Amino acid sequence: MNRKKRNALRLFALLFFVIFAGGLLLIRARLYPLIDDMAQTRVNNVASGVINNAIEEQILSGGVDYDTMVMLEKDADGNITALKTNMAVMNRLKTEILNILGKKIPEMTVSQIGIPIGNLIFPELFSGRGFYLPVKILSVQSSDASFQNRFSQAGINQTLHQVIMNVALKMTVLTPAGAENVTCSSQVVVAETVIVGTVPNSYVEVQTQKATEE
Repeated sequence: MNRKKRNALRLFALLFFVIFAGGLLLIRARLYPLIDDMAQTRVNNVASGVINNAIEEQILSGGVDYDTMVMLEKDADGNITALKTNMAVMNRLKTEILNILGKKIPEMTVSQIGIPIGNLIFPELFSGRGFYLPVKILSVQSSDASFQNRFSQAGINQTLHQVIMNVALKMTVLTPAGAENVTCSSQVVVAETVIVGTVPNSYVEVQTQKATEE
């Protein structure tokens, strides 16, 4: 093979490499943001499910009860004069839930939070199919929970009172696009009851003697 042909082959190989590398970079630039968004959404959805399941387990085990969380004070005529929230019970529930999540969230596997390749390639036909692009939760940076009261009309002279737990997790997630911070929040009703009569306009957060002794 003469020098002219060798040079032509080298030029062709170089041109092919440049086109191939450019194609990979283009695919990466277009797909990585999509992969990143899909990974964050998937982690958020799965983590929200874990939060809901953890709270539901506590409810089913008897760890959550409206009568231990909220006390209704009444006057001599039976009218409700005050709602008192037992913060000792709520703080204990908050600690238990966050401890459960601190163990379960980092244990989520690629099969739970990974992205099926079919979701990227013709998702209308192949959604949920194919091998999983790896997504892993590296750590839970912070976790917190808070409570709020919600009142809504439940009938004539009846009010539905719900105690809602708001849970927020900040996680570091490793995806094919790199490490990302993902914030997950979930809102779950942990206790509720229907109050008959007038609901007072103020609520008091207290720690009862009973809860203190426990």
